[in-house]
Amino acid sequence: MDLYLILGLERNATLADVKRAYRRLARKFHPDINPGDRRAAAQFRQIAEAYETLSDPDRRRRYDTTGSTGHLTVDRTYGFEGFDFSMSVSGADAPTFGDLFADIFHQREQRRQEGAERGADLHQTVTLAFEEAARGGQRSVSVTRQEHCHACGGAGRLNVAETRCQHCHGSGVITSARGHMVFSKPCAQCGGSGRQRQMHCPTCGGGQIEVQTEALTIQIPPGLADGARIRIPGKGHAGRNGGETGDLFIMVKVQPHPLFSREGDDLHVNVPIAIHEAALGAKIEVPSLEGPARLRVPPGTQSGQRFRLRERGVVSPRDGRRGDLVVEVKLVLPRMLDERSKELLREFGRINAEDLRSDLRNSHHEGH
Repeated sequence: MDLYLILGLERNATLADVKRAYRRLARKFHPDINPGDRRAAAQFRQIAEAYETLSDPDRRRRYDTTGSTGHLTVDRTYGFEGFDFSMSVSGADAPTFGDLFADIFHQREQRRQEGAERGADLHQTVTLAFEEAARGGQRSVSVTRQEHCHACGGAGRLNVAETRCQHCHGSGVITSARGHMVFSKPCAQCGGSGRQRQMHCPTCGGGQIEVQTEALTIQIPPGLADGARIRIPGKGHAGRNGGETGDLFIMVKVQPHPLFSREGDDLHVNVPIAIHEAALGAKIEVPSLEGPARLRVPPGTQSGQRFRLRERGVVSPRDGRRGDLVVEVKLVLPRMLDERSKELLREFGRINAEDLRSDLRNSHHEGH
């Protein structure tokens, strides 16, 4: 195992070269960056062993002379239990394990802070009258949403006069201990500079957003059916760290109509007709969304028969075409008959003495 080859160095590499190579490779192959990758863990063990030898002048001299690394304190099980993470391996300029962990944590923190987060979508329900949904128009809604903070513009921080960072006392490093291990990482408050040039926005507390209630006027397209959804881009919650704003979705609930029912873009209505209108034919008025419409009922119309009035239905929100009005007539007999009306109906029955139930009897006899 050539230690120089592992670190990608020439034999005449300086201690600074060793340090730079170790930092570069450790950031790439450290198990904390590659969780569960056994190959990366094994490669990092070799990198750590090569660095332990080449960063120590005596060990490096012995290795260059004999080709042996000698006894190293690197734990082959890669447990780190034998190390004081706060101490340099060799010399003041050599990187410490604490520096390595600080670099790793700092990279993670930067990725977390720099990762743009899209704002969440909002959902509301609007109830429309049947005619309003068919006709379309405007509707006002009130939306409570997270907006970018007006004080800091959504940055979460404000520029202030430069002072010493109170969080790290000007050192730029935050140190924490866990058992015998000591970790250090750049101060998140000052970015590791030790100087405070910004402060958390007092309006949003550094959260970048504030809650606001906004009155919106939304356009209701004609022909919306019950359960339709309207999308209003950019009216959801504001995103963080430069992420895009979510959308507002309006769910439409349409109230039922006392006369009309809807099937697709067609409207259906039931209309009663008298016996003489059905028998002799007539021109009658039928309701529509625009007011009364004229329908010609031909002679001999049967109860339950349907007639279609073209383009008297609902405008399609998909292609703008209009459906039809489907009229189903229902034959209604008068509740009370005077003697004259009764006599006329008897006369009518004698003249039109057709047996309407003969088919029923024939079918019954054939079944037996």
